[in-house]
Amino acid sequence: MSHHMMNSSTLPTTHPEHHHSTASPGGGHGSGMMMMAMTFHFSYENVPLLFSGLTINTPGEMAGAFVAVFFLAMFYEGLKIARECLLRKSQVSIRYNSMPVPGPNGTILMETHKTVGQQMLSFPHLLQTVLHIIQVVVSYFLMLIFMTYNGYLCIAVAAGAGMGYFFFSWKKAVVVDITEHCH
Repeated sequence: MSHHMMNSSTLPTTHPEHHHSTASPGGGHGSGMMMMAMTFHFSYENVPLLFSGLTINTPGEMAGAFVAVFFLAMFYEGLKIARECLLRKSQVSIRYNSMPVPGPNGTILMETHKTVGQQMLSFPHLLQTVLHIIQVVVSYFLMLIFMTYNGYLCIAVAAGAGMGYFFFSWKKAVVVDITEHCH
């Protein structure tokens, strides 16, 4: 552990004009790392957005980023629903299985279950795989945007996700099993 400790005579001297508040936590200057706020804030200056060259510095840039993030979150919600719709349309190999179940007054009823499968080496499955990759990447982008702790961008993520859910989720089919015996 002693190799990490330095006395003040061995520390490099810094000149005030060269000191940057964006230095890495390790103290290395010139690393290009920016310190990120770890509390929510409503700022539009020096706000990094996903990539090192993409930094918000003006109210107009923040407004543009807000709109872009809002639509990205809406796209994410729409993509989730679209994948479900595509999956339902591409299902193949439908099988019906009947099984006896006890009915009222000692009678026996036949209950039918539908089993649906999909082929692994098929275009629909390949498309689902590509869309899944896109969905995962977009979800991580949204998470990283939220983790900037910028209030404007956090609102854009939440509002876009909410608006996307409102616009797309009503198409989501709800399956109700009328043979369900549990109440």
